[in-house]
Amino acid sequence: MSCPTVDLAEKLGRRYLTIREKRLANVLKVQDEIISSIRAFLKSEGFTEILAPIIGPVTDPGIRGAKQVTIDYYGVPFKVMSSMILYKQMIITALPKVFALSPNIRLEPLETLKTRRHLTEFRQVDLEVAYATCEDVMDLGEKMLCQVIADVKAKCRKELGERCKALKVPKRPFKRYTYREALEVLESMGIKVRYGEEIPWEAEEAISKAHSEPFWITNYPATARSFYYMESEENPGILEDFDLIYPEGFGEAISGGQREHRYERLVERMKRSGEDPSQYGWYLDMLKAGIPPSAGFGIGVERLTRFICGLENIWDAVPFPKVAGIPSP
Repeated sequence: MSCPTVDLAEKLGRRYLTIREKRLANVLKVQDEIISSIRAFLKSEGFTEILAPIIGPVTDPGIRGAKQVTIDYYGVPFKVMSSMILYKQMIITALPKVFALSPNIRLEPLETLKTRRHLTEFRQVDLEVAYATCEDVMDLGEKMLCQVIADVKAKCRKELGERCKALKVPKRPFKRYTYREALEVLESMGIKVRYGEEIPWEAEEAISKAHSEPFWITNYPATARSFYYMESEENPGILEDFDLIYPEGFGEAISGGQREHRYERLVERMKRSGEDPSQYGWYLDMLKAGIPPSAGFGIGVERLTRFICGLENIWDAVPFPKVAGIPSP
């Protein structure tokens, strides 16, 4: 029996043939409606769409074991964006509610193939709101997901096929767990996660499978996340952040939170997380000049497509997939 990775490499290498399949065409039509629905929803909420950066001196370091890509930019090392999060904090000094369809590159570890939900090249809708709280943008995320699912069910019934019956518009408000409560749920399932770490992919999939509706995990410990999240004033060491988890084993949907915008506190967080502040020159200069507090999130377009279409593999939710360890067109 052949190795699944070999089979996948052959399949992706022949994308010029497999892209002609009607099933994929239906998925891409659904994806088009997903993007259109998100844009219409955010426009109705007063957002301005901006163009996302693709390269820059620094990018988001909080990418869970994935590697960044560095290029030579006229003799200066520049990063290919793994997330535009630092740039969102810049743009809200000019526009208070923004979003972008942002391309990202993350050289994921080879073991991410097993999750069936990681790509090395992906797009996310990244949004940020000046003077907002976690509650504000979590409420926005719930409304947006419900609207997108309703729109797709109404306009893509034929393309969804049997999935249309199983796909339900979620009930609001979504259930919430704190990080600590999520670890307790996992322990009751026989899965032990050490406090202070990111919830491993296998554990996240397990808790996702145990739910039939999307749910939030909030207030991760500072040791689990990057420097740009704000710590709670009442509970130091606990972040004002959140993840939205799809049900049915589909895993993480949204990740976001409130941003640390105060120079001294952010430098302290950088040092505690092992980051070198000297690598973030323009970003720290911006904080010295002063920026508003804000909150925001990113939602992966391909993961949302996978969930809505009920796909086993995320590489079936994108026209030109790039996955860890497999060079493909």
